[in-house]
Amino acid sequence: MAQKTVEFTVGRNAEMGMDGRPAASPLEPFEIAEPTLGSEHMLVNVGPQHPATHGVLRLVCELDGETVVDVTPHIGFLHSSFEKLGEYRTWNQIVPLTDRMDYLAPLIYNCAYAMGVERLMGIEVTERCKVVRVILMEMDRIFGHLLWLGTTAIDVGAFTPFLYTFQEREKIYKLHEAYTGARITTSATRVGGMMADLPEGWTDQLRAFMDSFPNTLNEVHRLLTNNGIHIGRTQGIGAISAEDAINWGFTGPNLRATGVDYDVRKDQPYYDYETYDFEVPVGQHGDCYDRYLCRMEEMAQSLSILRQALDRLPGGPINVEDPNISLPSKTDAMNDMESMIHHFKLITEGIRGPVGDCYAPVEGSKGELGMYLVSDGGTKPVRWRIRPPSFVNIAVLPKLSRGHMISDMIMINASLDIVLGEIDR
Repeated sequence: MAQKTVEFTVGRNAEMGMDGRPAASPLEPFEIAEPTLGSEHMLVNVGPQHPATHGVLRLVCELDGETVVDVTPHIGFLHSSFEKLGEYRTWNQIVPLTDRMDYLAPLIYNCAYAMGVERLMGIEVTERCKVVRVILMEMDRIFGHLLWLGTTAIDVGAFTPFLYTFQEREKIYKLHEAYTGARITTSATRVGGMMADLPEGWTDQLRAFMDSFPNTLNEVHRLLTNNGIHIGRTQGIGAISAEDAINWGFTGPNLRATGVDYDVRKDQPYYDYETYDFEVPVGQHGDCYDRYLCRMEEMAQSLSILRQALDRLPGGPINVEDPNISLPSKTDAMNDMESMIHHFKLITEGIRGPVGDCYAPVEGSKGELGMYLVSDGGTKPVRWRIRPPSFVNIAVLPKLSRGHMISDMIMINASLDIVLGEIDR
């Protein structure tokens, strides 16, 4: 189907910035003067225990006054060795590791990993499972963007949007808990299906959230989109060209803010995304302001996808009906000998995958999330490698920050929307 894109011009003056100065071009290089009059550059640590770093991230900043000469990100404070742990876990035992990477949108990681294993093993999940996973992933895309929006607003000096966005996040937390029993560590997927079917009344609870959420989104638009302080802190700040963004490996909203209309859901469809009607938000200037607008519009598009998914949610089983893949029901396991044997073997040994490898990408809330799996035919992967969007995005922070004020560096870091769980995996 033809790809649709949305371009933003809201709140912009093509020739002059809000402060009366010419708007900065993303291609104009900054010139940093050499120290004069006996002055010298100063090194300042920001983090790793600092709220503005959005996690245990240490930024070593070289400053000329308040101007950033260079900044070096130091990671590893949260290292959990998820990829190595995966080599010693069966295929289903890895699921709890995935939601601890991006704990701001855990269900996306659950579904991405399950899809990768299923693609490796040639498993086709049921139609109900596909739609349920789309619902969970789009719900958590909003979930992740809401945290980014609230905390970034605090970084720019606006506290009220934080209260609004976290009030909406609490509603999604309750949806997580009603379905999985946990608010953050969801572990919802299984190879070939889900941990369980949706509980009774869950879709009504989701629809109630969808009915109230647009009002909150519009209120945040009124508070920030045309706010002079917000515009002054974001327009022309941390700008990057489309060519540089591609060369650095940007994906997701950070890439689309530069004008590149790449979205995995459109360009490499999965879970029948090609059958959903939604648009891809695309910016023009590649700065903090366009990254903000892209994510705001993405939440509105996710609402549209959620409505379509709920309307088409089919009946039928949510797990594949294969005793070598899916666990039997408790009733069957307790009353049928063959079902009990299958249950015992799946729990003690796990599923066996074919020899081979597979890469499965999805459009995460922060960019392209890829799962690369290598199997030798056993019950555990030989290698599990994640393509994490945040790890790639943070590498561009020094380039975007040089020549800006240190206060602008905080804004640039916030606009990249990183999470340290997936960086220090």
